[in-house]
Amino acid sequence: MSETAEHTDHHIDAKQFHPRAQAAIHNPKIRKNFRSAMDGLMAKRKAAFEGWDLETLRDLGANVRLRALANLPDLLEQLEKKLTENGIRVHWAVDGDEACRIVRDICKARDARTVIKGKSMVSEEMELNHYLEEQGIEALESDLGEYIVQLAGETPSHIIMPAIHKNTGEISELMHEKTGTDLSNDVEYLTASARQQLRKKFMNADVGVSGVNFAVAETGTLCLVENEGNGRMTTTVPPCHIAVTGIEKVVPSMEDVSALLALLTRSATGQHITTYFNMISGPRKAEELDGPEEVHLVLVDNGRSSIYQDDELLDTLRCIRCGACMNHCPVYTRIGGHAYGTTYPGPIGKILMPHLIGLDEGRHLPSASSLCGACGEVCPVKIPIPDLLVRLRQESVDGDKLHPAKVRGHGAKRSAIEAMIWKGWAWMHASPGVYRLGTAAASKLRALQPASAGAWTNCRTAPKLAAKTLHQRMKERGQ
Repeated sequence: MSETAEHTDHHIDAKQFHPRAQAAIHNPKIRKNFRSAMDGLMAKRKAAFEGWDLETLRDLGANVRLRALANLPDLLEQLEKKLTENGIRVHWAVDGDEACRIVRDICKARDARTVIKGKSMVSEEMELNHYLEEQGIEALESDLGEYIVQLAGETPSHIIMPAIHKNTGEISELMHEKTGTDLSNDVEYLTASARQQLRKKFMNADVGVSGVNFAVAETGTLCLVENEGNGRMTTTVPPCHIAVTGIEKVVPSMEDVSALLALLTRSATGQHITTYFNMISGPRKAEELDGPEEVHLVLVDNGRSSIYQDDELLDTLRCIRCGACMNHCPVYTRIGGHAYGTTYPGPIGKILMPHLIGLDEGRHLPSASSLCGACGEVCPVKIPIPDLLVRLRQESVDGDKLHPAKVRGHGAKRSAIEAMIWKGWAWMHASPGVYRLGTAAASKLRALQPASAGAWTNCRTAPKLAAKTLHQRMKERGQ
């Protein structure tokens, strides 16, 4: 799904999920790329947890996240206090637009013209790159996968591996076209070429922007997990570092981080530990030789507070962004991330995005699931994703005006005709006489039954009504 660089063209569009999903299903290259990648990731995850008591570790991870969420307001205040004491400036943003303006103002205050970015899904959620470009500020991705999709003018198709929808040949052709790199299927050569191109950008950037994996309230520490070293370069080389994160990423202590880190790395890429674990507790001190002069943290709400107010949907905020639910999802692995048209694709996207964009925009997302339960079984912090999908499906068709809507766009998928059919079904089944009369009539008129039953029969044969009802057959047997 290639898109232009205009800010408005990157606006989330989940309404066209079905045609994009159909196009992906009929694209053999997409299916092959994802099938190969997902099989490998599932095998690595399984091997990484061998010899571990996985369920106990998952319970621990779930409890850490639940305890943090239970005390979220207090932890956020504690985090802000400790960060301020450490010399980090804290900013609060009610939504993505305000977060973008905060980043812009920091850049303009420093007369910044170039920004180098580490991987950050919240910045994708904010559409930060395109906003900064509109403000005359160059924003370049430094994560290799993000760099590739930026060169292609695309959005990430996976929250951990943004360019997973492309194979080596496609990446080689793209880099050759955009940067002049020689055509090659040598992954090491392509990686080295990208690093060489980015190195100058690191050295000359005015501002570095990164995400945050965990924000530790007790110590005022921002933790960043990565493999390529680009995160460390982004947070130490430019004179100003801006971290952006959702308000749910706070944890009480460093002890809590250790359990979540063990789950994150193994669930995401099948690694026992990532190459780099960065801990940022403040700007460069007078006696230190490297590090930024300024460090800022932008805490982004963007709908998370409304999720927090719902005792059931609150579980959505447990997510540690490992991507395991995507890797095991039979829907995602066949259509890829771009089919969803949202920042967060796959199972986690189907329960998170309706809060961020509303069910009127994302009405199809909760239904884009077989409810096989694989996502819930592999989630390292035990988010009950299938249960939340059912809840959101109910919200999308609910017409009960007596109860307040929990999700914006409540009832957006409701059909008056479908509601009338279900009311008729309930009325018929509540009356034995009407039920017997109705089923007998349906059996006699079964020749008039249509061969198609809408979308349900796209992949199924329509069932035929029996010539006699069950009651008639039992009566003939004298029972």
